[in-house]
Amino acid sequence: MDRHIRDFVNYLAVERGLSANTLISYALDLKQFKNFCLRRQIKDIPSVDRNTVINYILDLRKSGRSAATIARHLAALKVFSRFLVDEGRLAQEPTANMESPGVKKGLPAVLTQEEAARLLEQPKVSNVPGIRDKAMLELMYATGMRVSELLSLDISHVDCDRGYVRCMGKGSRERIIPVGSTAVWWTAEYLRRSRPKIKTDATQKALFLNLRGKRLTRQGFWKILKKYAQAAGIASEITPHTLRHSFATHLLENGADLRSVQEMLGHADIATTQIYTHLTDTRLRDEFLKYHPRA
Repeated sequence: MDRHIRDFVNYLAVERGLSANTLISYALDLKQFKNFCLRRQIKDIPSVDRNTVINYILDLRKSGRSAATIARHLAALKVFSRFLVDEGRLAQEPTANMESPGVKKGLPAVLTQEEAARLLEQPKVSNVPGIRDKAMLELMYATGMRVSELLSLDISHVDCDRGYVRCMGKGSRERIIPVGSTAVWWTAEYLRRSRPKIKTDATQKALFLNLRGKRLTRQGFWKILKKYAQAAGIASEITPHTLRHSFATHLLENGADLRSVQEMLGHADIATTQIYTHLTDTRLRDEFLKYHPRA
């Protein structure tokens, strides 16, 4: 079974271009399934059937796993079993027509437009890290990029003259995102006034650097963001993804087309983008209830 799992993870990496974190998640979930099978004396793939999967799901429930965790494990098994059937290693999918347990999906947290403005005003632009942080926050809020996409940018990926950024998203899909004048200005200021003062190797291509001259990490960005969120008096929990959610929501609140937002976010399916229409509908209802005399 180990060989089948290795081949499957390699397929996900090569054919579907999934991220390293996603590959690790699949491998860990399938390893747990393999261990369950071994405890049941099921030692090879052809012996896995529908009852095996059902018993595994029941075992996860008995161990107190949440509905979301069980749904994730079942989703991994569904993709794995389809791969095995396509490769001729399994006669039929043991997970066919199996439904995931209901998972209540909450709406993503977003900042108000006023909170976003306060956050972006926090970096002190009188020093090297402050200018860098201002450029990063403005660029992230202006484009809706994932934090991994923002930090993987090289200098050559940003065109300040024409106002766009070239971004490599999930599945190695490249997209061009327009950048507003404020973010363009601060990115140019960072490249002119801040980045040259950070001691680094002349061959370093990364756009955003830490003060040691290396490409800034996600952990580093998260610490920076939390510091400024606290300074801005934002009480709600904030993550790098909050800026992405806020970008999409604020565009739609101000009349942007859903398809355009989908392209800028890099969503393969517009159904993923539609979550933000629910957010704007919720905001509209709140405003109605707050201000209408007969609400």
